Amino acid sequence: MTAGSSRRDLLKTAAAAGAATAAGPAFAQAANTAPAPDPQTKYTDQPFPEQRQKWPALQREMHPVPDCGEHSYRGSGKLAGRKALVTGGDSGIGRAAAIAFAREGADVAINYFPTEEPDAQDVAKLLRAEGRKVVLLPGDLTDQGFCVDLVARAHRQLGGLDILVNNAAYQQSKASIAEISFEQFDRTLKTNLYAMFWITKTAIPLLKPGSAIINTASVNSFSPEKELLDYATTKGGIAIFTKGLAKQLAKQGIRVNAVAPGPIWTPLQVAGGQLPGEMGKFGQDTPLGRAGQPAELAPLYVALASNEFSYTDGSVFGANGGTGAV
Repeated sequence: MTAGSSRRDLLKTAAAAGAATAAGPAFAQAANTAPAPDPQTKYTDQPFPEQRQKWPALQREMHPVPDCGEHSYRGSGKLAGRKALVTGGDSGIGRAAAIAFAREGADVAINYFPTEEPDAQDVAKLLRAEGRKVVLLPGDLTDQGFCVDLVARAHRQLGGLDILVNNAAYQQSKASIAEISFEQFDRTLKTNLYAMFWITKTAIPLLKPGSAIINTASVNSFSPEKELLDYATTKGGIAIFTKGLAKQLAKQGIRVNAVAPGPIWTPLQVAGGQLPGEMGKFGQDTPLGRAGQPAELAPLYVALASNEFSYTDGSVFGANGGTGAV
Protein backbone atom coordinates (compact mmCIF):
# COMPACT_ATOMS: atom_id res chain seq x y z
CA MET A 1 0.00 0.00 0.00
CA THR A 2 1.42 3.40 -0.97
CA ALA A 3 1.58 6.39 1.33
CA GLY A 4 -1.03 8.17 -0.84
CA SER A 5 -3.51 5.32 -0.72
CA SER A 6 -3.06 4.99 3.05
CA ARG A 7 -3.87 8.69 3.47
CA ARG A 8 -6.97 8.36 1.30
CA ASP A 9 -8.18 5.35 3.27
CA LEU A 10 -7.63 7.21 6.54
CA LEU A 11 -9.66 10.18 5.34
CA LYS A 12 -12.51 7.90 4.20
CA THR A 13 -12.58 6.19 7.58
CA ALA A 14 -12.66 9.53 9.40
CA ALA A 15 -15.46 10.82 7.17
CA ALA A 16 -17.52 7.71 7.75
CA ALA A 17 -17.01 7.98 11.49
CA GLY A 18 -18.02 11.65 11.43
CA ALA A 19 -21.19 10.88 9.49
CA ALA A 20 -22.11 8.15 11.94
CA THR A 21 -21.51 10.48 14.87
CA ALA A 22 -23.67 13.20 13.32
CA ALA A 23 -26.44 10.74 12.55
CA GLY A 24 -26.19 9.17 15.97
CA PRO A 25 -28.84 11.29 17.74
CA ALA A 26 -31.31 10.75 14.91
CA PHE A 27 -30.76 6.99 14.95
CA ALA A 28 -30.99 6.96 18.73
CA GLN A 29 -34.23 8.93 18.62
CA ALA A 30 -35.71 6.55 16.09
CA ALA A 31 -34.66 3.57 18.15
CA ASN A 32 -36.25 5.03 21.30
CA THR A 33 -39.57 5.93 19.67
CA ALA A 34 -42.31 3.60 20.86
CA PRO A 35 -44.45 2.07 18.13
CA ALA A 36 -48.00 3.41 17.79
CA PRO A 37 -50.51 1.33 19.76
CA ASP A 38 -52.83 -1.00 17.91
CA PRO A 39 -56.18 0.88 17.73
CA GLN A 40 -57.98 -2.40 18.32
CA THR A 41 -56.44 -2.82 21.75
CA LYS A 42 -55.59 0.73 22.81
CA TYR A 43 -58.69 0.63 25.02
CA THR A 44 -60.74 -2.26 26.34
CA ASP A 45 -62.65 -4.36 23.86
CA GLN A 46 -64.51 -6.20 26.61
CA PRO A 47 -68.31 -5.78 26.72
CA PHE A 48 -69.41 -3.09 29.15
CA PRO A 49 -71.34 -4.37 32.18
CA GLU A 50 -75.06 -3.68 32.27
CA GLN A 51 -75.63 -0.50 34.29
CA ARG A 52 -78.07 2.32 34.52
CA GLN A 53 -78.17 5.73 36.16
CA LYS A 54 -80.86 8.34 36.46
CA TRP A 55 -80.52 10.94 33.69
CA PRO A 56 -78.20 12.77 33.13
CA ALA A 57 -75.85 10.39 35.01
CA LEU A 58 -72.41 10.99 36.49
CA GLN A 59 -69.24 9.92 34.73
CA ARG A 60 -67.48 9.28 38.05
CA GLU A 61 -70.00 6.50 38.83
CA MET A 62 -69.66 4.62 35.52
CA HIS A 63 -67.90 1.25 35.27
CA PRO A 64 -65.40 1.63 33.77
CA VAL A 65 -64.98 5.40 34.08
CA PRO A 66 -64.54 6.94 30.60
CA ASP A 67 -61.09 8.21 29.64
CA CYS A 68 -61.31 11.90 28.77
CA GLY A 69 -57.56 12.46 28.59
CA GLU A 70 -57.16 13.47 32.22
CA HIS A 71 -53.83 11.64 32.46
CA SER A 72 -52.81 11.40 28.81
CA TYR A 73 -53.47 14.60 26.88
CA ARG A 74 -50.38 16.79 26.45
CA GLY A 75 -50.73 20.26 24.96
CA SER A 76 -48.35 22.25 22.79
CA GLY A 77 -49.77 25.77 22.87
CA LYS A 78 -52.02 25.45 19.83
CA LEU A 79 -54.81 27.47 21.47
CA ALA A 80 -52.79 29.88 23.59
CA GLY A 81 -54.84 32.94 24.53
CA ARG A 82 -58.12 31.56 23.17
CA LYS A 83 -61.48 31.62 24.99
CA ALA A 84 -63.81 28.62 24.64
CA LEU A 85 -67.37 27.77 25.68
CA VAL A 86 -68.16 24.03 25.73
CA THR A 87 -71.68 22.76 26.43
CA GLY A 88 -71.79 19.38 28.12
CA GLY A 89 -68.22 20.00 29.22
CA ASP A 90 -68.44 18.20 32.55
CA SER A 91 -68.19 14.68 31.14
CA GLY A 92 -67.75 12.57 28.04
CA ILE A 93 -66.75 14.16 24.75
CA GLY A 94 -67.26 17.72 26.00
CA ARG A 95 -65.01 17.07 28.98
CA ALA A 96 -62.30 15.65 26.71
CA ALA A 97 -62.51 18.76 24.51
CA ALA A 98 -62.39 21.09 27.54
CA ILE A 99 -59.34 19.32 28.97
CA ALA A 100 -57.54 19.43 25.65
CA PHE A 101 -58.41 23.10 25.05
CA ALA A 102 -57.13 24.09 28.49
CA ARG A 103 -53.89 22.16 28.05
CA GLU A 104 -53.42 23.83 24.68
CA GLY A 105 -53.52 27.21 26.45
CA ALA A 106 -57.18 28.25 26.25
CA ASP A 107 -59.43 29.52 29.04
CA VAL A 108 -62.60 27.42 29.15
CA ALA A 109 -66.22 27.93 30.23
CA ILE A 110 -68.11 24.69 30.83
CA ASN A 111 -71.88 24.31 30.75
CA TYR A 112 -73.67 21.30 32.23
CA PHE A 113 -76.96 20.28 33.84
CA PRO A 114 -77.02 21.27 37.54
CA THR A 115 -77.13 17.68 38.85
CA GLU A 116 -73.82 17.03 37.05
CA GLU A 117 -72.03 19.37 39.46
CA PRO A 118 -69.75 16.63 40.90
CA ASP A 119 -68.34 15.81 37.47
CA ALA A 120 -67.92 19.51 36.68
CA GLN A 121 -66.06 20.11 39.92
CA ASP A 122 -63.75 17.17 39.17
CA VAL A 123 -62.61 18.59 35.83
CA ALA A 124 -62.43 22.16 37.14
CA LYS A 125 -60.24 21.10 40.04
CA LEU A 126 -57.94 19.20 37.68
CA LEU A 127 -57.44 22.08 35.27
CA ARG A 128 -57.25 24.84 37.87
CA ALA A 129 -54.47 22.90 39.61
CA GLU A 130 -52.59 23.21 36.32
CA GLY A 131 -53.01 26.99 36.33
CA ARG A 132 -55.86 27.23 33.82
CA LYS A 133 -58.95 29.43 34.08
CA VAL A 134 -62.15 27.40 34.20
CA VAL A 135 -65.61 28.96 34.47
CA LEU A 136 -68.54 26.74 35.52
CA LEU A 137 -71.97 27.65 34.14
CA PRO A 138 -74.66 25.12 35.13
CA GLY A 139 -78.15 25.31 33.66
CA ASP A 140 -80.86 23.72 31.53
CA LEU A 141 -80.32 24.13 27.78
CA THR A 142 -84.03 23.62 27.05
CA ASP A 143 -84.54 27.12 28.46
CA GLN A 144 -84.06 29.76 25.75
CA GLY A 145 -83.41 32.52 28.27
CA PHE A 146 -80.68 30.51 29.93
CA CYS A 147 -78.99 29.77 26.59
CA VAL A 148 -78.87 33.44 25.66
CA ASP A 149 -77.57 34.38 29.10
CA LEU A 150 -75.04 31.53 28.99
CA VAL A 151 -73.22 33.11 26.06
CA ALA A 152 -73.16 36.53 27.69
CA ARG A 153 -71.84 35.10 30.96
CA ALA A 154 -69.15 33.05 29.24
CA HIS A 155 -68.03 36.08 27.21
CA ARG A 156 -67.94 38.30 30.27
CA GLN A 157 -66.19 35.89 32.64
CA LEU A 158 -63.65 34.71 30.09
CA GLY A 159 -62.96 38.20 28.81
CA GLY A 160 -63.93 37.24 25.27
CA LEU A 161 -65.07 34.28 23.18
CA ASP A 162 -63.60 32.77 20.01
CA ILE A 163 -64.33 29.04 20.27
CA LEU A 164 -67.84 27.64 20.66
CA VAL A 165 -68.47 23.91 21.03
CA ASN A 166 -72.13 22.85 20.89
CA ASN A 167 -71.80 19.39 22.37
CA ALA A 168 -74.48 18.73 24.99
CA ALA A 169 -77.12 16.20 23.97
CA TYR A 170 -80.16 14.30 25.19
CA GLN A 171 -80.54 10.65 24.10
CA GLN A 172 -83.14 8.08 25.09
CA SER A 173 -83.39 4.76 23.25
CA LYS A 174 -86.87 3.51 22.37
CA ALA A 175 -87.62 0.44 20.28
CA SER A 176 -90.58 2.07 18.51
CA ILE A 177 -91.96 5.50 17.68
CA ALA A 178 -94.97 4.41 19.71
CA GLU A 179 -92.76 4.56 22.82
CA ILE A 180 -91.43 8.07 22.18
CA SER A 181 -93.55 10.45 24.20
CA PHE A 182 -94.31 13.97 23.05
CA GLU A 183 -92.35 15.17 26.07
CA GLN A 184 -89.26 13.15 25.11
CA PHE A 185 -89.38 14.35 21.51
CA ASP A 186 -89.69 17.95 22.69
CA ARG A 187 -86.77 17.65 25.13
CA THR A 188 -84.55 15.94 22.56
CA LEU A 189 -85.11 18.63 19.95
CA LYS A 190 -84.74 21.48 22.42
CA THR A 191 -81.52 20.14 23.92
CA ASN A 192 -79.86 19.06 20.70
CA LEU A 193 -81.16 21.51 18.08
CA TYR A 194 -82.90 24.50 19.64
CA ALA A 195 -80.14 25.12 22.18
CA MET A 196 -77.51 24.96 19.43
CA PHE A 197 -79.47 27.54 17.45
CA TRP A 198 -80.09 29.84 20.43
CA ILE A 199 -76.49 29.70 21.63
CA THR A 200 -74.90 30.05 18.21
CA LYS A 201 -77.13 32.92 17.11
CA THR A 202 -76.30 34.78 20.34
CA ALA A 203 -72.58 34.08 20.07
CA ILE A 204 -71.98 35.08 16.44
CA PRO A 205 -72.00 38.88 17.04
CA LEU A 206 -69.30 38.35 19.68
CA LEU A 207 -67.01 36.25 17.48
CA LYS A 208 -64.17 37.82 15.53
CA PRO A 209 -62.42 36.59 12.37
CA GLY A 210 -60.41 33.50 13.20
CA SER A 211 -63.07 32.15 15.56
CA ALA A 212 -64.35 28.59 15.32
CA ILE A 213 -67.69 26.91 15.95
CA ILE A 214 -67.62 23.14 16.41
CA ASN A 215 -70.80 21.08 16.67
CA THR A 216 -71.06 17.50 17.83
CA ALA A 217 -73.01 15.56 15.24
CA SER A 218 -73.08 11.74 15.17
CA VAL A 219 -72.75 8.63 13.07
CA ASN A 220 -76.55 8.75 13.43
CA SER A 221 -76.54 11.89 11.29
CA PHE A 222 -75.90 9.61 8.33
CA SER A 223 -76.74 6.06 9.43
CA PRO A 224 -79.49 6.26 12.07
CA GLU A 225 -80.03 3.47 14.56
CA LYS A 226 -83.68 2.40 14.65
CA GLU A 227 -83.96 2.84 18.43
CA LEU A 228 -82.67 6.44 18.26
CA LEU A 229 -85.28 7.97 15.95
CA ASP A 230 -85.65 11.35 17.65
CA TYR A 231 -81.96 11.62 18.55
CA ALA A 232 -80.87 10.73 15.01
CA THR A 233 -83.31 13.31 13.62
CA THR A 234 -81.58 16.04 15.62
CA LYS A 235 -78.12 14.81 14.68
CA GLY A 236 -79.01 14.92 10.99
CA GLY A 237 -80.13 18.48 11.55
CA ILE A 238 -76.84 19.36 13.25
CA ALA A 239 -74.85 18.15 10.24
CA ILE A 240 -76.94 20.26 7.84
CA PHE A 241 -76.90 23.26 10.20
CA THR A 242 -73.10 23.03 10.29
CA LYS A 243 -72.71 22.99 6.52
CA GLY A 244 -75.24 25.75 5.90
CA LEU A 245 -73.96 28.07 8.63
CA ALA A 246 -70.39 27.65 7.40
CA LYS A 247 -71.41 29.15 4.07
CA GLN A 248 -73.03 32.10 5.84
CA LEU A 249 -70.10 32.89 8.13
CA ALA A 250 -67.19 32.29 5.77
CA LYS A 251 -67.14 35.96 4.76
CA GLN A 252 -66.84 36.89 8.43
CA GLY A 253 -63.78 34.69 8.86
CA ILE A 254 -65.62 32.33 11.23
CA ARG A 255 -65.26 28.62 10.51
CA VAL A 256 -67.99 26.07 11.33
CA ASN A 257 -67.30 22.34 11.42
CA ALA A 258 -68.57 19.24 13.17
CA VAL A 259 -67.34 15.98 14.65
CA ALA A 260 -69.54 12.92 14.09
CA PRO A 261 -68.68 10.27 16.70
CA GLY A 262 -69.66 6.64 16.51
CA PRO A 263 -70.18 4.60 19.71
CA ILE A 264 -68.28 6.49 22.42
CA TRP A 265 -68.37 5.46 26.09
CA THR A 266 -70.05 8.42 27.82
CA PRO A 267 -72.79 9.02 30.45
CA LEU A 268 -75.35 9.20 27.62
CA GLN A 269 -75.18 5.43 27.37
CA VAL A 270 -75.98 4.67 31.01
CA ALA A 271 -78.69 7.34 31.32
CA GLY A 272 -81.09 5.78 28.85
CA GLY A 273 -79.02 5.82 25.69
CA GLN A 274 -79.08 2.02 25.39
CA LEU A 275 -82.06 -0.29 25.47
CA PRO A 276 -82.25 -2.46 28.60
CA GLY A 277 -80.00 -5.51 28.33
CA GLU A 278 -78.06 -4.14 25.33
CA MET A 279 -75.12 -2.47 27.08
CA GLY A 280 -72.79 -5.40 26.46
CA LYS A 281 -73.18 -4.98 22.70
CA PHE A 282 -72.19 -1.31 22.70
CA GLY A 283 -69.41 -0.71 20.16
CA GLN A 284 -68.79 -4.43 19.63
CA ASP A 285 -70.00 -4.38 16.01
CA THR A 286 -67.51 -1.75 14.79
CA PRO A 287 -64.63 -2.92 12.56
CA LEU A 288 -62.22 -2.09 15.41
CA GLY A 289 -64.31 -4.30 17.68
CA ARG A 290 -64.76 -1.84 20.53
CA ALA A 291 -66.35 1.42 21.60
CA GLY A 292 -64.29 4.59 21.52
CA GLN A 293 -63.21 6.71 24.46
CA PRO A 294 -63.76 10.50 24.64
CA ALA A 295 -59.99 11.08 24.77
CA GLU A 296 -59.72 9.71 21.24
CA LEU A 297 -61.85 12.58 19.90
CA ALA A 298 -60.13 15.46 21.71
CA PRO A 299 -57.44 16.00 19.01
CA LEU A 300 -60.18 16.51 16.41
CA TYR A 301 -61.76 19.32 18.44
CA VAL A 302 -58.36 20.93 18.99
CA ALA A 303 -57.49 20.75 15.30
CA LEU A 304 -60.81 22.26 14.23
CA ALA A 305 -60.43 25.07 16.77
CA SER A 306 -56.83 25.82 15.83
CA ASN A 307 -55.50 28.09 13.12
CA GLU A 308 -53.78 25.08 11.58
CA PHE A 309 -57.13 24.08 10.06
CA SER A 310 -57.77 27.54 8.62
CA TYR A 311 -58.99 26.16 5.25
CA THR A 312 -61.30 23.55 6.79
CA ASP A 313 -64.84 24.85 6.83
CA GLY A 314 -68.30 23.30 6.57
CA SER A 315 -66.92 19.79 7.11
CA VAL A 316 -68.07 16.87 9.24
CA PHE A 317 -65.35 14.57 10.57
CA GLY A 318 -66.16 10.99 11.49
CA ALA A 319 -64.67 9.14 14.46
CA ASN A 320 -66.53 5.88 14.32
CA GLY A 321 -64.22 2.91 14.72
CA GLY A 322 -64.14 2.11 11.03
CA THR A 323 -67.82 2.01 10.13
CA GLY A 324 -67.23 4.55 7.36
CA ALA A 325 -70.64 6.13 7.96
CA VAL A 326 -69.31 9.68 7.49
